[in-house]
Amino acid sequence: MKDLLPDDRPREKLRQHGATALGDNELIALVIGNGSRHGNALTVANALLAAHGGLHDLTRCSLDDLVRIAGIGRARAAQLIAALELGRRTLAHAPGARLRIRGPEDAAAYLMPRFGSRGVEQFGIVLLDAKHRAMRTAVLAVGTLNSAIVEPREVFREAAIGGATAIVLFHNHPSGDPTPSPDDVALTRRLVAAGELIGIDVVDHVILGDARYCSVKGVRER
Repeated sequence: MKDLLPDDRPREKLRQHGATALGDNELIALVIGNGSRHGNALTVANALLAAHGGLHDLTRCSLDDLVRIAGIGRARAAQLIAALELGRRTLAHAPGARLRIRGPEDAAAYLMPRFGSRGVEQFGIVLLDAKHRAMRTAVLAVGTLNSAIVEPREVFREAAIGGATAIVLFHNHPSGDPTPSPDDVALTRRLVAAGELIGIDVVDHVILGDARYCSVKGVRER
């Protein structure tokens, strides 16, 4: 980026004005580090954002998606994915913060930063103690773009091993629309019934979309 004026170079801007003064493309350029024969780091960053519709959709990209951009090899793609994941994790609750799940809004606030913007469907559970405080999350199935295979025995084995007295089911819809499908509702019924037999309460099934969520329990109770 030697062709830029010193004050316009991302590293210099960050040093003088702080990270908040940088645009999305400039932050990505710093993660990329150096340019390539296709252009400087800012040029590559601009191409990356243009190809994927901006920073928000970039969080859904896989390594294979990123390397399709000229100037992004597998090493740089890995750097970008790591940086985006670190940002996502900073939005999640600290490990010591035992959030109490009182309703779907609490569950969504806990889960959305980590699982709401995934390009592939993931199904998991939040393990809760007797006071419905979140102990940890576990991803149990990673599916294709539209489906994930879930076995009740895997769900409740994980809950029992973790000492949970209750669980919240969750999965994301990569389409961004959290509206439950008939299969989602049927799966919820199946797991609620299994939990009643085992003695582990299924508090809710929260579907995560693009900055939106839906409680399957709420849909079933309407």
